[in-house]
Amino acid sequence: MQDRLDGVTVFVETVQAGGFARAAERLGLSRSAVAKAIARVEARLAVRLFHRTTRVQSLTDDGQLYYERCLRALEELRLAEASLESGRHEVSGRLRVSMPVLFGRLCVAPVLVKLAGAHPKLELDLLFSDRPVDVIGERIDLVVRNGAIGAAGEQLRARRLSSQRKVLCAAPAYLAQRGHPADIAALSEHDALLYRRADHVQPWLLPDDEGKLTEVTLSSRMRFDDLAVVADAAAAGMGLAWLPEWLVRDRLAAGQLLPLLDRHPPASVPCHALWPAAQHMHLRMRLAIDALVAELPDAVGD
Repeated sequence: MQDRLDGVTVFVETVQAGGFARAAERLGLSRSAVAKAIARVEARLAVRLFHRTTRVQSLTDDGQLYYERCLRALEELRLAEASLESGRHEVSGRLRVSMPVLFGRLCVAPVLVKLAGAHPKLELDLLFSDRPVDVIGERIDLVVRNGAIGAAGEQLRARRLSSQRKVLCAAPAYLAQRGHPADIAALSEHDALLYRRADHVQPWLLPDDEGKLTEVTLSSRMRFDDLAVVADAAAAGMGLAWLPEWLVRDRLAAGQLLPLLDRHPPASVPCHALWPAAQHMHLRMRLAIDALVAELPDAVGD
């Protein structure tokens, strides 16, 4: 029976990953091990599940039917496990969480590692990536995402975790040489250090003289896809930066960076948890989300 369950797991992962190679990577197996597991399932069922070419594996009609039945069976197993878990009030099982690299490393991971320390049977699979992830296709239990999420849609559920205050700042040495910008219009006279994500330079959201938040797009000769490097460049006196307060809090306190245009409340960026709508809310996920709500840096509560 265990061999059958293992074969089903490999089969479902292969379908959702889009091929043997990616499934092998996700499962921590060799490509040949995945292919052999699929071959054993096909031999047992006496059907071919995949059309195979040199580059692509696509489902046969029998494969599609078997995949749909496997999903239902696995969901029933998850529901059964969740029912038992809730009944004994013990946190166990695997929690697969995707999060932004820097925010995840500095803010999210410590909360989840602390949670795992309090619950020895909880398994963590933490994935760090700034790219948008396919929550359903990559079988992610929980995604932590910064910024607007738009409509989560029918496939996803969302909960706000925190609201991260952003601060416009620069090093004292830079300001001594170039002067303090008096307003948003004066920013065009300064060197901007911009954060680029997925080939898109994110605009700054700054309060104008009346406190109204205004989207500001600046040109710059220095663009980075790593917020920590933006902060380092700002501290080195290379220009102005618009950064999360949690990232530069120590530098602001030490006077290495100074806040600018701070007569009005700054912009805040929301942070949400997202998870598949069809997925049962396991006790481990509820506790993880509650811990993140309680402990992540928040513009209101921190």
